[in-house]
Amino acid sequence: MRIQRVISKKGQRAENEPVDLSHLDNLISKYKNKKGNLIPLLQGTQEIFGYIPHEAFNKIAEETGLKRSDMFGVATFYAQFRLMPVGKHIIKMCHGTACHVLNVTAVTESLLDYLEIKDGETTSDKLFTLEAVACVGCCSLAPVMMIGEETYGKLNPKEALKIVKGIKRNETLENKS
Repeated sequence: MRIQRVISKKGQRAENEPVDLSHLDNLISKYKNKKGNLIPLLQGTQEIFGYIPHEAFNKIAEETGLKRSDMFGVATFYAQFRLMPVGKHIIKMCHGTACHVLNVTAVTESLLDYLEIKDGETTSDKLFTLEAVACVGCCSLAPVMMIGEETYGKLNPKEALKIVKGIKRNETLENKS
């Protein structure tokens, strides 16, 4: 199950929100004339912005001589790259065989309903992005979700909702402080 990372409009930054491309200067100077620099440049760009802004492709192409079409081809081929902003918390729902057999679909659907998004989208408050992934490698804990680096297993819809609601509650409390 591959999410639609290129076409979705929900979760994108506002058109009038500028991207400060000067943050790329050190990255570009580090990799500018190195062989095999395309992937490190894309990874570094995503590390800086949380995704790869369209404008970054132009700047990298202009300053390194890499072709925009090559960069875009690599960025859309590998699932690690994002072309749209994501939420503060990325929820990865495992849809591997073990999780599928143990009804991860019901868990995923309950979260999507609660968050009012579709697979691969970001909530309007930019707090959560949920995406179905092929496998997270924790089959003995099926069904499984990962939020950031934290793994949650043996889930049912109610337990998954409790976890996400807890994170949302903690974020709300932090923002009030």
